[in-house]
Amino acid sequence: MRIRTVLDDLVPEALGVTDAHDHLFFRSAVLPGQELDDEAAAVAEVRAFAEAGGQAIVQWTPHGLNRQAGLLPGISTSTGVSIVAATGMHRREHYPDGYVDKVQDQLAEIFVRELTAGIGDTQVRAGLIKVAGGFHVLDVHAELVMRAAAEAHHATNAPIAIHHELGSAADAVLDLLVDELTVHPAAVILGHLNRFPDHRVHLELAQRGAWLAFDGPSRANNATDPRLTDCLAALIDAGYADRLLLGGDTTTARARAATGEGPGMPYLLTHLRPRITRYFGADIADAVFRNNPARAFATDWRA
Repeated sequence: MRIRTVLDDLVPEALGVTDAHDHLFFRSAVLPGQELDDEAAAVAEVRAFAEAGGQAIVQWTPHGLNRQAGLLPGISTSTGVSIVAATGMHRREHYPDGYVDKVQDQLAEIFVRELTAGIGDTQVRAGLIKVAGGFHVLDVHAELVMRAAAEAHHATNAPIAIHHELGSAADAVLDLLVDELTVHPAAVILGHLNRFPDHRVHLELAQRGAWLAFDGPSRANNATDPRLTDCLAALIDAGYADRLLLGGDTTTARARAATGEGPGMPYLLTHLRPRITRYFGADIADAVFRNNPARAFATDWRA
């Protein structure tokens, strides 16, 4: 089992303390003027995360949204922080008009190539497939992308991470990916569940064997902060501490800690980790930030 980083493939135990969902570079048509496109700012943010004890960052920025794959190895080397890059595709509205239509028939091929050969003209390989659901349902675009992701997963064994719009439709994603397209649930990471803080839904998802990612704090909040520990407590009490992941999901320049208003990547370790340790104990905190990511992003790569 290995975790594919932008430098090399790591044994899982080498990953260390991990921000399981974040962005160093990101450009979206729905966030004009807030692009993450400054290399110096990205380096400063990663260094701040490292100073707080961080050792690895999983960047969920998918195909076509300014991943800056060519810069990631240098940032990883200069900061000592491992970085996992993503392939995949976001919701249609994040792309310029016409872009999705040009590539939608080639998605599985693109995903496999970026996982096995390199992103663009680089030799930087992606380590996961990031896709996105719709609000409460899977629209035509979401289903198309997820079918391509499942095809790429079966070709490579890469994990699939899902953006759930406001935390919704995670059950529909499992119905499609796991039940219909036979992706193993342990290869599926359900993101943004903090934005839909229904404990019963979370428990049902956990029972189906997927990873549960709480990707906050976000500047959009959506009940993330005040209800996060309650959501985690319900899952921990039910025996699912070994399925939980936490990430910062910094998607705008304003949300960076080093060069913006924050909270940014370091917040996970300067604020959330002490709180989780205080409420649930050091073993749970170690599971969420170290042991679980090492298992969630590791796979037996086929290429």
